[in-house]
Amino acid sequence: MRWHEVTVHTTEEAIEMISNFIHELGAGGVSIEESGTLNKQRDTSLGQWYELPLNDIPEGRAVIKGYFSEGTDMEAILLELKRSVETLSEYDIDTGEPTYELKEVDDEDWANAWKQYFKPLRITDRLTIKPTWEEYTPGPDELILELDPGMAFGTGTHATTALCLKTLERVIQGGEDVIDVGTGSGVLAIAAAKLGAGRVLALDLDPVSVSSATENAKLNGLERQITVKLSDLLQVINEHRAAGASEGTLGVKLPVQVVVANILAEIILMFVDDVYEVLESGGTYIVSGIIKAKKASVEEALTAAGFIITERHEEQDWVVLVARKP
Repeated sequence: MRWHEVTVHTTEEAIEMISNFIHELGAGGVSIEESGTLNKQRDTSLGQWYELPLNDIPEGRAVIKGYFSEGTDMEAILLELKRSVETLSEYDIDTGEPTYELKEVDDEDWANAWKQYFKPLRITDRLTIKPTWEEYTPGPDELILELDPGMAFGTGTHATTALCLKTLERVIQGGEDVIDVGTGSGVLAIAAAKLGAGRVLALDLDPVSVSSATENAKLNGLERQITVKLSDLLQVINEHRAAGASEGTLGVKLPVQVVVANILAEIILMFVDDVYEVLESGGTYIVSGIIKAKKASVEEALTAAGFIITERHEEQDWVVLVARKP
């Protein structure tokens, strides 16, 4: 089978949104390659090994490729994609004057080729992400997150996901009810459960992500502990109000002790008050997906909602904030 490949040359800042646009246009897969210049810091504190050679993508730039099946009207796809990318300036996201390319490729050129670069990755002293197709022998006390992201976001290698995983390891003490907003492949929900959370509710508005997260929960033997729903946080609140205090179909009991969200800052700003409502007093909100330029606006929104910001951590150009509800 042949596929149409659309390539976007853009900035690392715009990766999440442009990747999402390509998925929404019906892509059968999306690949992302970021800058691999000598100036990029590589975290080797836990012995990580980087097999990919340094590439010639300029610092701060990225190459995103989307794959569409034969018969797709690629002129219409490309026109709509360009229109969507142009709207990002309204959110102060720098797309870096993107350029676009179209060509045809064979199945074997992309469907499984990316898997050779997704190796077991030690995120923290305890957490290791292992692709389902890789052999790996864990060490003592090492928690293995089995993952097959498929077409959904989240292999755990992106800086925002790694920041969230490291923060979850510090926050989860055992027995908490947790909500993961925008779960993608389910990696954060799985990590929370492996770290000792009692119950986890994983939410996403993308059916592909819901399917991927559901399957990954099963791969880790956590399908009874993790509930995956096609929903946003407001719908969860409304469902809780209608059902009363019982868990119902949510799996968790509101208010919960921890909420984690690894989503773009522009989306985070839309549901700050909803997070405050679903958290119990003393509860913790872990929020990432924030570029440094957006940190101040997110902090301002959290403070205005009543949160107290207790931690700030940065990696590359990304930020994770930890906030507590008084």
